[in-house]
Amino acid sequence: MPDSTPNPGSALWQPKLVYGMAAICLFLGLAVGFLLRGSESQARASNVASKSVVPEPPVAAQMPTLEQMKHMADKQVAPLLEQLNKDPKNKDLLMKAGYFYKSAHQFKDAAAYFDRALQVDPKNVAVRTELASCLYYDGDVEGALAQLDEALKISPKDANSLFNLGVIRWKGKKDAAGAIHAWQELLQTNPNLDKKPIVERMIAEARQQGHPQ
Repeated sequence: MPDSTPNPGSALWQPKLVYGMAAICLFLGLAVGFLLRGSESQARASNVASKSVVPEPPVAAQMPTLEQMKHMADKQVAPLLEQLNKDPKNKDLLMKAGYFYKSAHQFKDAAAYFDRALQVDPKNVAVRTELASCLYYDGDVEGALAQLDEALKISPKDANSLFNLGVIRWKGKKDAAGAIHAWQELLQTNPNLDKKPIVERMIAEARQQGHPQ
């Protein structure tokens, strides 16, 4: 993400269909497999074009620690805090702070800012799904489900809430039947969903796990 300002639409799965990290193992596995195959094909083409060149060994990128990521998020949020001191109910500033911490995997801090934004705008379904995803990643499965239930009371057809509800029921509660029900509701109420094949695949996998052969 070249822009340091986070996208205000990222939950487990947002309108632009951005998937959260551990929740969508199947989708991420497929994506990684595709990228690896693409990289291998490019490498083979390169070797054919220049056989005399000995390739340099790849340099492993070192991932920052959670502590380092928190430090980076703190620095990004610092200017926002100055503005929030003057305007503590500014929903946009609160959400930006939440997104910075969420992108740094500081889910407890992120949830606190999304909760404050929700107090300003309690009917904002997007903020509520963000809060739900952060609660889930922080280990509060019941809290996450409660937030999604509230979101669906406000907007019963909301694709993000229905998708996330299925993911958390499946991964967090080991409730394959509940996950399938949520995803079937998602497909029924959103007939033009462009990621329908992925949802159908997840339903099939949940069915297999719920009723092993």
